[in-house]
Amino acid sequence: MSSRIFRAVIVTTLGTSLVLSAVPAAHAALGGSPMTPPDGSTVSTRVMHSTSSAASAASSSASSTAAASYTVRETTLGSGTVVREYLSQAGTVFGIAWSGPQMPDLDSLLGTYFPQYVDGLTAARAARGGRGPASVQSDTLVVQSGGHMGAFAGNAWLPQALPAGVSGSDIQ
Repeated sequence: MSSRIFRAVIVTTLGTSLVLSAVPAAHAALGGSPMTPPDGSTVSTRVMHSTSSAASAASSSASSTAAASYTVRETTLGSGTVVREYLSQAGTVFGIAWSGPQMPDLDSLLGTYFPQYVDGLTAARAARGGRGPASVQSDTLVVQSGGHMGAFAGNAWLPQALPAGVSGSDIQ
């Protein structure tokens, strides 16, 4: 490799590192506490109510006590990426969804589940090739992620932590 090409590679690598380090990380943890919004982000919150099929079959007074409520906290990062956290009544994150021009820091978003995601992704990519949307599904973790430069989207949830009446398709 000529020295000119080598210098170009080094400059490009350093420039990319500086740009990526300037993007604030979102610090939420699946199975833990919601993120602390980085500077320059906006946050909105809404309380959701779900009813299980058993609750809808019961009388109205019983269904109001059987309904699960959870909170969706939407954070728009300075980059334009939107991260939605799904919080149980106890304040624990049981699901996360994201969409926007930049991929969020999945290491931070998935917390202690990140190694399980990497292992599942490695196995899936070995089985079908290294390209395309990422999908990891187990009894304890589901992650779906895809997109391309400028348009990323995905979601992750803990099946065992979903409130009654909430399914993985609600995490979007």
